[in-house]
Amino acid sequence: MDIQTPPQSFGVFKPVGHTVVAFSSAKALEAAVSALLADGPFIEADLTRYSTAQMLAQTASDLQTASPLASIGQELNLVKAHRALAEQGCVFLVVHAADDEHIAKLTAVAKAAGARAAQHYGNFVIEELVAVNDGSLQLFESPDTGLDLKPLKS
Repeated sequence: MDIQTPPQSFGVFKPVGHTVVAFSSAKALEAAVSALLADGPFIEADLTRYSTAQMLAQTASDLQTASPLASIGQELNLVKAHRALAEQGCVFLVVHAADDEHIAKLTAVAKAAGARAAQHYGNFVIEELVAVNDGSLQLFESPDTGLDLKPLKS
């Protein structure tokens, strides 16, 4: 995936067939990368790293270009959640994970590496792969309910 021309739908980031994973530190992200590359099925070309600044820029752009249709599903809420995570200093890994084998390994690695959030983007459904701060998973998609993300407790 090319950071300069990310996949979009209705003016916001929507990398179908990919999972966006947020980590609290670059060290945790790189540990996850090492685990993903060990023994396959992932290769380096499947992985795209976003620094905090890159995600802040991406989300700012998305919020400026979002179509009103982006607010119907969960996409706009996730842009806001990614912005909130980036504002807390998170870094991001976007992983091409188009089949169940890839998604299962990625989910296990993300959990083991302490991912703050991980969303897999399908054509019609965006699935939360790790529990949010309070231990729950997203229950339904409605932008009216606000963000599932809770701030880190100090």
